[in-house]
Amino acid sequence: MKMAFGENPMNVYGINQKRSPQTRMATSGLIREWLYKAKTYMTKKEKTKDNSDNAPDFDIKLEALELVLKKEIPIRAHAHRFSDILTAIRIAEEFGVNIVIEHGTEAYKVAEIIAEKKVPIVHGPLLLPRHKPELRNLTIKSPVLLANAGVEFALTTDALGQIIFELPIMASLSVREGLDPNIALRSITITPAKILGINDKVGSIEKGKDADLLVFNGDPLDIRNKIELVVINGRIVYSE
Repeated sequence: MKMAFGENPMNVYGINQKRSPQTRMATSGLIREWLYKAKTYMTKKEKTKDNSDNAPDFDIKLEALELVLKKEIPIRAHAHRFSDILTAIRIAEEFGVNIVIEHGTEAYKVAEIIAEKKVPIVHGPLLLPRHKPELRNLTIKSPVLLANAGVEFALTTDALGQIIFELPIMASLSVREGLDPNIALRSITITPAKILGINDKVGSIEKGKDADLLVFNGDPLDIRNKIELVVINGRIVYSE
């Protein structure tokens, strides 16, 4: 369930449409309000499951949020600034739901807290112009800082925001800054699969998993090397 914190909702609704949320406080307030509505809706449904006459009217929005409260799907919290990241985590704790931080540009500033809370991050894009204030502290050093603190993270280009071809470049540059190559490789393979809950099918080369493979002519994190073979579902779809 996508939930956006920070400048995006303020710009889209506050500046462009002249309505709430126009502040960070309003954004978090609206999110909490809707989660409370969903909680009440879920409670009423449970109490009236044997008496449909008193059941609440069907609400598709609250039905979707009910999946969050039941932990069937996580909150995917768009947040760049460290204060927004902490706000998102506090809300998740308040309602006892699962959360993944999207972007987490300033996550390295509160990495120890994030690691302690065991909140994963889909981190990036890192090769991005600082086109809004909450990106001013963007740094390619952040992956190694997150890793050193014990934060579980996957790298993302936010495609199509940034082209997907930048993904191995981001991983390579992170290694240049001191990130362990194994962690860098995991950040674009098994870790994102784990965050998505599909690591039983993809993300690593193991018996029983999908036969989706890339074969390089050298270290995949060395951008001078090329892909020689692509296998999808056990079939060769590209061969140089």
